[in-house]
Amino acid sequence: MVLPRRVHAVVFDMDGLLVDTEAVYRDAMAAVAEEMGHAMSLDVFRAMIGLPDNTDLLTGHYGADFPVDAFNQRVLDVAEEMILAGVALKAGVIEILDHLDALGLPRAIATSSSHRAVASHLRAAGIIPRFNTIVAKGDYVRGKPHPDPYLTAAARLEVDPSLCLALEDSHNGVRAAAAAGMMTIMVPDLLDPTEEMHGLCCRIAVDLHEVRGMLGPVRP
Repeated sequence: MVLPRRVHAVVFDMDGLLVDTEAVYRDAMAAVAEEMGHAMSLDVFRAMIGLPDNTDLLTGHYGADFPVDAFNQRVLDVAEEMILAGVALKAGVIEILDHLDALGLPRAIATSSSHRAVASHLRAAGIIPRFNTIVAKGDYVRGKPHPDPYLTAAARLEVDPSLCLALEDSHNGVRAAAAAGMMTIMVPDLLDPTEEMHGLCCRIAVDLHEVRGMLGPVRP
């Protein structure tokens, strides 16, 4: 498949797209919920993927007195312990970054996570310097599914959003990238693509190796 326009820049999500951390957060949330006397169903966890603020979802499910801040902080602590033990890059990350280098294309990260989380998740892999800019929580007013993270990334890269390729694994991330006017590819992780996702995306890709092939060969 040929993309609708020539790609001038690529914007990556992080969790579940660059690093295999969504499963870490799933297990951390289930463990912390159990500590607090609750069960965390897979459906509840999936509904939080890509959300910048889970307050309404958690209080709606567990009740208005659910200690959201304490829960989230404990989840971060547990997840960080798990991540320090080692978190893997997703398939094709190094190869697509190498290909972007060869093509001379700039790239960014646009994530709902904090800058601290970006450092924690990506430092060991040594890939942070391979991105021109990192847009994280605190760098925009409205998080995904609003387009702000992706529009901020495009502005920093000085590339029109319509000429950017956005790579996402979550439904809210796809909604954000599409709302920003970017060519969007979903690489599913824990969420299956829905009919809505097929409508918003140029392609549903198996992995980043497939995406790399769509960017075309390096011209001499």
